[in-house]
Amino acid sequence: MNSNRILISVAVMTATIMQVLDTTIVNVALPSMAGQLDATPDNISWVLTSYLIASAIFMPLTGFFTDRLGQKRFLLISIAGFVVASAMCGMATSLSQMVMFRFLQGVFGASLVPLSQSIMLQNFPGEQRGKAMAIWSMGVMVAPILGPTLGGYLTEVISWRWTFYINLPVGILSLLLTMRYVPDTAVRARRMDWLGFASLAVGIAALQLVLDRGNQDDWFSSGMLVFAGIIAVLSVVFFFVYTITGKHHPLFDLRIFHDRNFLVASLIMTAIGIGFFGGMLLQSLFLQNFLGYPTFEAGLYMAPRGLASLLVMIFVGRFVGRIAPRNFIFVGILASVLGNYLMTRYTGDITPGELILPMMLQGVGMGLIFVPISTLAFTTLPRETAAEAAGIYSLIRSVGSALGISILATYFSRSTQQNWASLRGDITPYSEALRSYLAPLHMSAGDTHGIAIVAKAVLHQAQNAAYIDSFWFATTNFVLMLPLLLLVRAPKKTESASPVVVAD
Repeated sequence: MNSNRILISVAVMTATIMQVLDTTIVNVALPSMAGQLDATPDNISWVLTSYLIASAIFMPLTGFFTDRLGQKRFLLISIAGFVVASAMCGMATSLSQMVMFRFLQGVFGASLVPLSQSIMLQNFPGEQRGKAMAIWSMGVMVAPILGPTLGGYLTEVISWRWTFYINLPVGILSLLLTMRYVPDTAVRARRMDWLGFASLAVGIAALQLVLDRGNQDDWFSSGMLVFAGIIAVLSVVFFFVYTITGKHHPLFDLRIFHDRNFLVASLIMTAIGIGFFGGMLLQSLFLQNFLGYPTFEAGLYMAPRGLASLLVMIFVGRFVGRIAPRNFIFVGILASVLGNYLMTRYTGDITPGELILPMMLQGVGMGLIFVPISTLAFTTLPRETAAEAAGIYSLIRSVGSALGISILATYFSRSTQQNWASLRGDITPYSEALRSYLAPLHMSAGDTHGIAIVAKAVLHQAQNAAYIDSFWFATTNFVLMLPLLLLVRAPKKTESASPVVVAD
């Protein structure tokens, strides 16, 4: 790898890591942030929601702005805007300011991940495309895993504001390297499909709102979420019908989905949202809420998964050009199934070794899946669609992760309620088991304090059973991915060897 290629990779990957890290590093700082910004636990969640909505809206526009501005200028604008918005978030003194600045962060950061993917594909020759995707995948997958650990450390040791200020030196380094080394592409005339953009933006924003706040607001018992759900469906349906039938230059070319490998890769990435991203959320809750680990310690326990992913991605990057991507993905799904299955054996007296092994298997699985699936998605696509396809693929990954987190969080919540109702039915004043449980505490079934202790113990058991049920759900999700691999089309030699170019 020549020196220019290394510096180009560093330039775009520092920007990617900065943006992806920001999706999780802030989460652990929310309680401290709420106290200083005088926000309620419900309102402070808009700090996350505003960022996700803005990012989802503008991500599909990556191809359009790359054509209109050239990839270098667009990347510089995105990095500079993200750095400035990060500084403004760090200086925010009210919740309204924070939400507004986080929205700006999402606007400027939306294209950093797809742009970096497109530039990495362009920067490496066809036979080294697997290596390019391995480098890119390291940032995209490892950064959100390490985010809670770093965020917990900064919040506890310095201040929650440093979860934003940390972007400044990283962003400035990326900006300087981009100015010096990242190549530009030709500017191409392209009209904005304003009606298509408006319908897609409204649909994505409404969908993201439903997914982000559904479990918190009890889904469609909330009038606001019912309205948002209807708007999301109508807007997305209108966008697809308008794009397919309209006589205009569309916002992006839906014929990208005619490519079987891109479609299969997109479906697998959506399914991964439940098994991986949703599972990662539940593991964090299990460590902090169920086992009572401090935030930083919980982050340390989850770090081996990121390390395992990193090491496996390096290995896969070296051999993905020699071994069919489908084979890597198959083994990765099996490793993920085993990791999730071992999580179904979690209990309240679990040992550190029993905690870490399933997480490492999940990390191995994701390392084996993520690099080949990202390579596979672009293997058989035409060269000129790279930037646009990267934007769509990143949007699918983002929505898939939000969908997975919402589905598994809701499943866990409903399972807890059902298990609580089932266990509570066995607790009666005449239960011999209840009397035996309270006797060592010198309490009886009529003692108010005793009933509170029993209720807490029942809830603990109900949650344990719900975690097990949820991990079984995630395991089944990975198993259901396997048939999709049968649809993968092996690329021709001319396709796998040809470099991807963002613009002519």
